[in-house]
Amino acid sequence: MELLFILLGFAVGILSGYFGIGGGFILTPVLMLMGFAPVVAITTSLMYAIGSSLSGVWAHYKMNNVIWKTALILGVSGVAATQLAKPFVLWLDRNGFDETIIPIIYAVIIGYFAYSLLKKTNKKKVSQKGNPGIIKIVIIGFIGGLMSATLGVGGGFVMVPLMISLMGFEPRKAVGTSLVSVMMIVTAGFISYSVSIDIDYVLGLLLIAGALFGSQLGAKLTSLYTDTQIKKYFGLLYITTLVGILFELFNFDIAGMIVLALYVVLLLGKFIVDFIQRKQNPSILKHQDQ
Repeated sequence: MELLFILLGFAVGILSGYFGIGGGFILTPVLMLMGFAPVVAITTSLMYAIGSSLSGVWAHYKMNNVIWKTALILGVSGVAATQLAKPFVLWLDRNGFDETIIPIIYAVIIGYFAYSLLKKTNKKKVSQKGNPGIIKIVIIGFIGGLMSATLGVGGGFVMVPLMISLMGFEPRKAVGTSLVSVMMIVTAGFISYSVSIDIDYVLGLLLIAGALFGSQLGAKLTSLYTDTQIKKYFGLLYITTLVGILFELFNFDIAGMIVLALYVVLLLGKFIVDFIQRKQNPSILKHQDQ
């Protein structure tokens, strides 16, 4: 069982480093599908996201994918939001609404961002310096913080698509910058929850052990793909997670786990194939999946 959690942490870590998310966006519904109570899944995922985002930040820093000023503003506003959302989540838990309301919130948000990432839009100029208005940054960070504390995620699954669509960031810069703010947000969220929620710290450490390696690999994989490919895979990730959550709402937990596992396996398999092809022909991926 220990090996299973390490492998789960590794797999989610790859997606964390690749998509700029703390990993809780994927891990929270997986833990709920495995039978963990939502509030426990949230707290465990926040603990995991600390390790996965820290590892991913270091990898993206070395690749010069971090806009530090934007990341810090996102992080500070997100931390403030986590403190506002915590009482709401604990109220849901006390009144027995958490197993219904939290998955529904997940489904609505994920569905919207899947649509926004996959729909065809007119090409617009992308900000290379990542220097949007401070008010817009604060609002996006605040939204990310609310989602983090409510759903047990880093907030990156909300901030990354908003940074791309509203702030004009190229996906790689959005991913790297998001991870810095995610690290700040999940740390504050975990500390806040851990004083009142009992979790299995050994389980969290096993997941983090896998994430330390997976996040590094995921960050490096972004250099193999175009911005269009990264956005498309992100959108497909949202759709797969949405399907899994809907299965859970109708008590088809096993089917939900199969859907999520299948997507992760297929995507990781594609990463391996593309990596081998890139080694053989460095230009081949530039012309795929446009």
